[in-house]
Amino acid sequence: MPGRSGARPSGPGRFGAPELRLALAAPRPAAGLTSEWRLVDGLRAHTRRAADPGGDTPPVVLVHGLAVSHRYLTPLAVTLSATHPVYVPDLPGFGLTERPGRAYDARQHAAFLAAWLAAYRLPPVCLVGHSFGAEVAAALAARRPDAVRALVLAGPTSDPAARTRHGLFGRWLVDTVREAPLQAPILLRDVWDARPWRVYATLAHSVHNPIEEDLVRVTAPTLVVTGSRDPVVPPAWRSQVARLVPHARPLAVPGAAHNVATTAPREVADAIRTLLAPPLTR
Repeated sequence: MPGRSGARPSGPGRFGAPELRLALAAPRPAAGLTSEWRLVDGLRAHTRRAADPGGDTPPVVLVHGLAVSHRYLTPLAVTLSATHPVYVPDLPGFGLTERPGRAYDARQHAAFLAAWLAAYRLPPVCLVGHSFGAEVAAALAARRPDAVRALVLAGPTSDPAARTRHGLFGRWLVDTVREAPLQAPILLRDVWDARPWRVYATLAHSVHNPIEEDLVRVTAPTLVVTGSRDPVVPPAWRSQVARLVPHARPLAVPGAAHNVATTAPREVADAIRTLLAPPLTR
């Protein structure tokens, strides 16, 4: 389903010039998305958001991974905006949010996200975390089940078989040749904004984060989604994550690699709508 812009998103595994322009638009309004800043936990926090389309649909909050920001999640935000209020906050030190003097780990980011939810006074949300953002989302869902109506773990890191900086970075290098090339300008912009030292430190936090301890505590209905060509999250780890989370189901999107939320927004958005539909129709 197209977003408010009327543009048709690219198919699985693709990312074209229109998506790139939208991703780099902030803080200018584009395709129904606007930027705003609020003071959250002592930081000036940036959020890219879509207006409420009306109806009784729960808000969807998209949580980006390390080294990146709201920008690469713009295709999914635009696609979801047709049916849900969508919020894409930049985590501390990333994107357009103020940079603290240290790199947060997954639990510190989760605490910030809890404060962000309180600042926005949102009802229980559908929390969608991608890559390291899935670690943050799992940490929040485990500690604040009252705040999370549903959980989507997209390309969740990190697989115990590659839980070192060298191992995870090596898988990311493999992924770069499977991704649409026009995503590269976004990555370069985001790394520049975050600073390379923060990216490296956050990578260290990721590989030392025992995500399994959070997964088994999740109570919200959960979807574990990856691209079928994702080398960072291979099928065995995707299946293990789905087994650890009660009431979770796995989904592999054909043709997509690690950035499944970016290059397959229609498929991921449809899966999110399906996850949220049963409680709304009973």
